Amino acid sequence: MIHPTAFVHPTAIIEEEVEIGAGCAIWDHVHVRRGARLGEECLVGEKTYIAYGVRIGHRVKINAMVYVCAAVTIEDGVMISAGTVFTNDRFPRATTPDLRHLRPSGPDEHTLPTLVREGATIGAGCTVGNDLAIGRFAMIGMGSVVTKPIPDFHLALGHPARLAGCVCRCGQLLFRFNARDADRFRQATCGVCGRCYAAKRGEVREGWPPD
Repeated sequence: MIHPTAFVHPTAIIEEEVEIGAGCAIWDHVHVRRGARLGEECLVGEKTYIAYGVRIGHRVKINAMVYVCAAVTIEDGVMISAGTVFTNDRFPRATTPDLRHLRPSGPDEHTLPTLVREGATIGAGCTVGNDLAIGRFAMIGMGSVVTKPIPDFHLALGHPARLAGCVCRCGQLLFRFNARDADRFRQATCGVCGRCYAAKRGEVREGWPPD
């Protein structure tokens, strides 16, 4: 079902049993497979592929040429930048072991889930592994390869992605880690929006000090 207020470009392919919420914009040559569901006010850029049964929340921005495979869930307010690729099989093969039959392209017993929590940003050209979660308001730097879970409000960079610091809800860097003090208790106030945070050992708490 496509909401009457949604825009779908004439070249987009929307399969059966897809739900597209109010105010969405689906641009040229996007392909949304059967059973996928998009919330309200989502933007999907050109040549993006969204696989079977993918769940996407409200106000999600997916830029051009993104590959979202089966078993991915994207919560509200996430940004996925151009050229990002999700994966869902750690040991993929094209065929059965005897090479006589293609493996099915839809979800099967080898398909593993990926969760992108609310407010997170994934930079351009990233590759995201499976059986993991990217935390709330986390930020993944461009070109990173995510192979492990990323905690809330953390900045991850590199190949493979490693925790490099913490970020605010508004996207500004709060502080970077170094080898000596990555686990010590730290407090930070965002210089842009004024929100306060406390961080220690991979956990970030908002509202420090309390209101």
